[in-house]
Amino acid sequence: MSAESTPESGIPGEDGTTGRHRAKGSRRKPRGRRKGLLIMAWTAAGIVVLGGTGAGYLYFKLNGNIKSVDIDSALGTDRPTKVDNGSENILVLGSDTRAGSNKKLGGGVDDGSARSDTAMIVHVYEGHKKASVVSIPRDTIIERPECTDTKGVTHDAASGVMFNSAYSTGGAACAVKTVETLSGIRMDHYLEVDFSGFEKIIDELGGVQVTTTKNIKDDDSHLNLKAGTHTLDGEQALGLVRTRHGVGDGSDLGRIQLQQAFIKALINQVKHVNLFGDPTKLYDLANTATKAVTTDSDLGSVNKLMSFATGLKGISSSDMTMVTMPVQYDPADPNRVIIKETQAKQVWTALENDRAIPKAATEGTAKGDADGVVSAG
Repeated sequence: MSAESTPESGIPGEDGTTGRHRAKGSRRKPRGRRKGLLIMAWTAAGIVVLGGTGAGYLYFKLNGNIKSVDIDSALGTDRPTKVDNGSENILVLGSDTRAGSNKKLGGGVDDGSARSDTAMIVHVYEGHKKASVVSIPRDTIIERPECTDTKGVTHDAASGVMFNSAYSTGGAACAVKTVETLSGIRMDHYLEVDFSGFEKIIDELGGVQVTTTKNIKDDDSHLNLKAGTHTLDGEQALGLVRTRHGVGDGSDLGRIQLQQAFIKALINQVKHVNLFGDPTKLYDLANTATKAVTTDSDLGSVNKLMSFATGLKGISSSDMTMVTMPVQYDPADPNRVIIKETQAKQVWTALENDRAIPKAATEGTAKGDADGVVSAG
């Protein structure tokens, strides 16, 4: 699947625009291969809660690790109304910046840009006993709204661009604005993790066990797994959640199916690690997790992250419903997808009203063909 853009093809380039649909005044980014990343930053936040146990004197150090962005100030009041029914919506992004230690993991050169190659809306239901997760394909063609980033720079709206262009254009604030515009739902919190943070968290956990029903080999993501049960280290886990050519139809939709299966395995692993019996491991993991995450300013301290994560720790993988935003392949370009508006509306209405997502909302939608290839080991 090509990521290059030409006026003739209409295929979006690395900035998410197409040759025939490009925002006024925008310039092409340098071309290059960009590969995806998934990390459940929510789970990383769950790990952080453990870091506070018996380690109060380390709070200052852990607080200094956390990066936060003031999304509320950037977006102002022109947002969906906050629903006061005890539920919460968290936008979780996996970013692929090429800066620092991510350069060798992501490949390519550090051109100062980054992309949200993974995006999820995590809806935590009232009572915080269950959750629904809606993955948004990065290749979805959308109408990107005008938005102001956290530096105060306003970015023009753009038509016919890829969803992940929102983050590469205006960072976290523009990503949140775009998600709120297409869903009509207020995002209560924001969490982001990058390549190197993902890999280090998995290694600190001692790996994550998964079972594959097929061989998975992808030279691009450096992954080579035989069918069977494996304990993946950080590098292998990163390869699994990035692969789109090793299994399925090579689409982003197939990769999302692998990512969702891995998240469930990761949550199971977190629940089975006896961190309380190993204070050194406990601190190392908390230190790694707080360095890995970027949050909204409301979660920008260890105490706030702990309080937030404490409310989530009772949710197991069996309590999570995971779906992909209803889409269909774009008739104008089979390498891209477009939103199935009627069915997507069913998803957003259910979440807004704190109800389960109806099965009819995802029936007959494009999904890729990697379902069932990976499961918790």
